[in-house]
Amino acid sequence: MNKPEEIKNMDNSPEIPSNDFASDIEGLNTVSGPAAFKAQQKANVDTALEDPLDASTDQIAQLTSQINALEATIAQGQEQMLRLAADMENLRKRSVREREDASKYAVSSFARDILDVADTFGRALQSIPAELKSDAHIAPLVTGIEATERSLLSCFEKYGIKRLEPMDEPFNPNFHEVMFEAAIPGKAGGIIIQLIEPGYILHDRLLRPARVGVSKADANEGTLHSIDTQA
Repeated sequence: MNKPEEIKNMDNSPEIPSNDFASDIEGLNTVSGPAAFKAQQKANVDTALEDPLDASTDQIAQLTSQINALEATIAQGQEQMLRLAADMENLRKRSVREREDASKYAVSSFARDILDVADTFGRALQSIPAELKSDAHIAPLVTGIEATERSLLSCFEKYGIKRLEPMDEPFNPNFHEVMFEAAIPGKAGGIIIQLIEPGYILHDRLLRPARVGVSKADANEGTLHSIDTQA
């Protein structure tokens, strides 16, 4: 009497899942976290594979934009480097020039102060009458003053200091200072006719202008140089 029930229990046919179990399986389709990221990446790849031409065009445009940006950055860096190199070269040249000027003109202040000593020797020689210079008692003194003056001028030249004695030369306002003008027959205007006080230059820089008198041009004669009496 119990055999039919046993046969029913021995049946291996799959059972139909319940509604609750089916809903649990459907819930597995909604994922989050790393799994969701991978799924999204796969979806993007699938989309790209669906239309490879559009994906390649977008990638090429993006890469082109990046290349242009990099080229602009490189060009800007090269320009800045060239400007920096030019600035450094100018700084080097300016430093060399300033060092040379400092070496050449370091004695400017001292030279200006000692010019009066050289002028004193010149005035001492000029104050001695010509007839006394041949006197046996005065001649050694004159010789000593002249030797001292020559030694001083030689020392000047050693350091680039030169005396300006521009007699019978055209007036140059860059190196001469006019003290007076006088009309001299037969002499064109603007010619130095008298040296009142010698000038001095240090290399190519003026220490003191030579104070001179110049000839004044007649109304019917030309002038070699325009004289600025305010110099």
